[in-house]
Amino acid sequence: MSSFYVFALLQTWHELNFNLGNPEDVEAIPWSVPVSVIVTLGILILLLKSRRNYMALPELAVSNDPSPQDVTVVIPARNEEKRIAKCVKSFAGTRVIVVDDGSTDKTAELARAAGAEVIEAPPLLTGVMGKPNALWAGAQLAETAYVLFVDADTTFSAPFLASAVKHASNGQLVLMSAFLKQKYGSFSERMLMPYAFALYFCGVSAKNVQNFLHPETLANGQCMLFLRSAYEFFGGHKSVQTSVIEDMAIAQKVKRHRMRLQILRAEHLGAVRMYESLGDIWRGFQKNSFRFLREDRKTGMQVMLASILLMSILPVTGWLIWEQQWPFAIPMWLLPPLLLRGWYGGLGKALLCYPAIYVFQVIALHGMVTSLFGLKSEWKGRKV
Repeated sequence: MSSFYVFALLQTWHELNFNLGNPEDVEAIPWSVPVSVIVTLGILILLLKSRRNYMALPELAVSNDPSPQDVTVVIPARNEEKRIAKCVKSFAGTRVIVVDDGSTDKTAELARAAGAEVIEAPPLLTGVMGKPNALWAGAQLAETAYVLFVDADTTFSAPFLASAVKHASNGQLVLMSAFLKQKYGSFSERMLMPYAFALYFCGVSAKNVQNFLHPETLANGQCMLFLRSAYEFFGGHKSVQTSVIEDMAIAQKVKRHRMRLQILRAEHLGAVRMYESLGDIWRGFQKNSFRFLREDRKTGMQVMLASILLMSILPVTGWLIWEQQWPFAIPMWLLPPLLLRGWYGGLGKALLCYPAIYVFQVIALHGMVTSLFGLKSEWKGRKV
């Protein structure tokens, strides 16, 4: 449908020039100009929407309540010896259960040394994913009012736990999920991760995801706080144990049961480093990206449109330069880093969006082919 409107607009542009001027006037406004205007407007709308939607998520208020919280922390871990101790130590004084999901390194040993209770994940049945299997096993040992699920690559400041529990209790929430500060180390992370998040939020409605009566769903599996009684009522992670994107699947469960949930920002209270290399990013995106887009087609179409428009910048700008349309070429070339500077943390860093646009597209296409042909992706030594 969108291609029809683009064609109609271009045809109208051509006919107006033909009817309002002489043939030489038509040549004065080449086709590259209306094409660049359409692409520029599309990018402007989608990327402004992306940042606006992310910033519209409420920020978790800080509580400095020093009293013990009625919460158990569950951390699934598979070969996380480099990071597990820091994560566990984020919750000093709170019961932390690390579910060792078949690690072959020192994950279990280092988790115990950091103060965690360590259990082994149950054997995987056919079709069951490792992470929801581990999360459900850990949750079965919790006896508190709330259970907090966090990934092993996360760290939190001291006020986080009290802040999260207080917010969930005051809002009578069944689920509270928070987006954390993204930490980057390698060049690949600094290039690709901000761009990926910008694309992700192009298709998100901050209003709809907070409404438990609306089907649109958003969640971050790196940090999810549940009211344990409600979690057990609908079957928790066991009910989504075959899903690769279990965070979205379980948030959908919450919405289907008309339970209250809220998605927040907590960059000031927690951080995460999701990947450490281009290979990690490639495998992670291959595993998740196309499955996510297929789950939510409306969101997926907007993300794909944004990606296609951004990819067209290089050829359209080259076209404009070839035809010496500098007043259109220069703004078009500068637009992406200007709109993405909030995601990258500055205009200079946002120049990395240019290689990211094309590298990410290759990864996304690889993930799409893998998913469409039913091929398995490798993640932490397993085929998923």
